[in-house]
Amino acid sequence: HLSFFSGFGPFRQYLVNSSWEAVKELSKRGLGKNIDLRIMQLPVVYQKAKEQVFMIWTTLQPLLTVHVGLASSAKAIIILEQCGKNKGYQEMDACGFHPEGGCCMLDGPEKIESTINMKTLWKNISVEGIDIIFSRDAGRYICDYTYYASLYYGSGRAAFIHVPPLSKSVTADLLGKALQTIILEMLKQCGEERQ
Repeated sequence: HLSFFSGFGPFRQYLVNSSWEAVKELSKRGLGKNIDLRIMQLPVVYQKAKEQVFMIWTTLQPLLTVHVGLASSAKAIIILEQCGKNKGYQEMDACGFHPEGGCCMLDGPEKIESTINMKTLWKNISVEGIDIIFSRDAGRYICDYTYYASLYYGSGRAAFIHVPPLSKSVTADLLGKALQTIILEMLKQCGEERQ
């Protein structure tokens, strides 16, 4: 089973993006023998991120794609995002652009829900040293945009996790461990769906 993970590159004052550090850490840890884990860093650029997401789904056809993004407002909190929104993208990306009409997919529905039940996931897991919360709003920036595109191309088989910035208490190691716990639970959900 191929699972695909992406984190994001640097943007604004974040010269080291905790989402990419967490994904690299997860990659070192792995998800067991049956999971072929691939990772990619996405740029904080709407069009390029969307093109790479399209490529992931059309060429690799993973069982699940999990995107990890940095929530700059989050203290020591991991946020499990349930859905992606199609419209409202007015904020400029790292190249100074935003999508035409503030929209991700012109023919797409208003929002797309993940096939992963994030609320169930949130109730079933705990990670020492960090709080986990559930959300239905990924924030109308590159994160939400990428999530929506991935849900669109992947027929809902995508997930999005927001991680906090790195700090003395929130290390890449802690985030990698947290991601591992969360993703193993997600994969269990995928397995139950298939039976």
